[in-house]
Amino acid sequence: MRAGDLYHLAAELASEHGADAVHFARRAIVEFERTGAADRAAFWTVLSIFLDDIVTHRLDPEAPIVLN
Repeated sequence: MRAGDLYHLAAELASEHGADAVHFARRAIVEFERTGAADRAAFWTVLSIFLDDIVTHRLDPEAPIVLN
């Protein structure tokens, strides 16, 4: 999945669930790490970063994302 796709997914989750989406992502990370699913934990880690930035208004979900 591309970074832009993850960003849009995070924006949709944040729009629908607000700050709860961050908690969902963090629980998913812990669970996938516990079960040894490192690739899934990594996916949710990136999603969690986007969610946190969107929920705390450091990123505008309506603006295009720029990755450096």
